[in-house]
Amino acid sequence: MENKIDDINRKILRRLQENSRESFASIGRLVGLTPPAVAERVKKMEDLGILEGYKARVNHLKMGYQLRAIVTIKAFMGKLKPFLEKVRSMQEVINCYRITGNENIIMEVVLLDQLHLEQFIDQLIQYGETRTHIILSDIISDAPIMGNKGI
Repeated sequence: MENKIDDINRKILRRLQENSRESFASIGRLVGLTPPAVAERVKKMEDLGILEGYKARVNHLKMGYQLRAIVTIKAFMGKLKPFLEKVRSMQEVINCYRITGNENIIMEVVLLDQLHLEQFIDQLIQYGETRTHIILSDIISDAPIMGNKGI
């Protein structure tokens, strides 16, 4: 496979991204391969680091988190490194990225309610200027990555 993703591998990847628990037999029927052949291709893609892992999607509302938000931080001078250490222990943060532009950090967080949001922001203000955007709904979420031909 030499870092090459052919059309069959693309189809396998798409199916796994849509449902990582789909059986190799089911995928094989769709792509025209036996279950062992699908398993071998999946193993090779795992070994190459193309497939990095599998995870369960959890509904934040059903877990009691009434709010989901995007929070950005424009770090104060000398506060970025301490924030990067602190953020790893903040259970509200489900995604965090260091970004270019006016802000340094963008995070996706889940919160129990408005009071929880206020307390969360109070923790952040020592590190920089924050902006909060409440997420109303998902338009696109976890869309499959298809890959380019020839890669």
